[in-house]
Amino acid sequence: MSDSPQLDLLGLDLQGLTALAESGGQPAYRGRQLYEAIYRQRIGALSAISTLPQTYRNKLVQENRTIGMPEIDKRFVSVDGTVRYLVRFTDGQTVETVWMPEGDGGEAGDGSDAGDEEQGTRKFDRATICVSSQVGCAVNCQFCMTALLGVQRNLSAGEIVGQILTLLNDHQVDLERERINLVFMGQGEPFLNYDNFMKAVRLLVEAVGIPESRMTVSTSGIVPMMDRLRDDCPVALAVSLHAPNDELRDRIMPINRKYPLAELLAACRRYLERAPRDFVTFEYVMLAGVNDSLGHARELAELVAETPCKLNLIPFNPFPQSGLERSDRDTIRRFGDFLNGAGIVTTVRKTRGDDIDAACGQLAGEVQDRTRRTLRIARAAP
Repeated sequence: MSDSPQLDLLGLDLQGLTALAESGGQPAYRGRQLYEAIYRQRIGALSAISTLPQTYRNKLVQENRTIGMPEIDKRFVSVDGTVRYLVRFTDGQTVETVWMPEGDGGEAGDGSDAGDEEQGTRKFDRATICVSSQVGCAVNCQFCMTALLGVQRNLSAGEIVGQILTLLNDHQVDLERERINLVFMGQGEPFLNYDNFMKAVRLLVEAVGIPESRMTVSTSGIVPMMDRLRDDCPVALAVSLHAPNDELRDRIMPINRKYPLAELLAACRRYLERAPRDFVTFEYVMLAGVNDSLGHARELAELVAETPCKLNLIPFNPFPQSGLERSDRDTIRRFGDFLNGAGIVTTVRKTRGDDIDAACGQLAGEVQDRTRRTLRIARAAP
């Protein structure tokens, strides 16, 4: 084994893999074979790539090359068919990735099919994979459990893509026959890891075979990166709004102090000039007594009136010592009815996987509160 640092091939594009092959004295087409094996065939070990000569596979291993596919550390299976994965990278860091099937096999009912789901054998019409972009998150939204982690590090492009390949393999997905949607709504703020996120998107489109039209990226509102994505590869955009005015949004989403609502809404309108859809999705978590009154609904309708959008109301998913509670069903219904009556298409997100902490805002896993926020809340409590 070489003493050189380990090099993960997962994350290299065709040009990079071709250059690697040629630098090892191989013909250029060996790079294409590596590319197809890693991304299309989803092979996780160099020894299993039968299209490569054994001598070249041995050479790559001796040079300390590896594909670097993340491993499944734990699975948590919900009664509704959602599966929360804890995936582990080569350095031991972990993130969570969520599988949400729909159609036949998407509703597990009493959970009796959970064993089949764990083996990846259940059938589905289509599925959505919720992908993480960072280990933890730096944005510190007050209603998000993942914020308790703080940010540990960015994920590489290979680690972002690897989450998806790992789940596709676990569910034996045939991308030519089965529809997969991707939402970059897991741990982390994708736009604070923009270069790696963008490289991952290109690999997913060009190498894995998932088109941009099936991808949605969610952001807390990093305005300069919204403009960059519009120019680079405008996938569907979801913006975490969660408040109808700057004063409240400053409090529950500190990022608003840097990019206030007027700047954020202007960036949304610019994004729509090149977006694949003619609307932006605004996400709005419903927090009892915080942002859920009819007065808030009226402010919200006025705020977004000039921006083509759809509103997605999200029932808050409580976590220990958050200091926040979920709005009740009638309050959410009245809030949504008001917005729909004002001509704004508004839906209520179906909460999935909350029994396994896989619902929106719950992706923190079995971790310590590295921000000490829960301690500060507890000390401030009467």
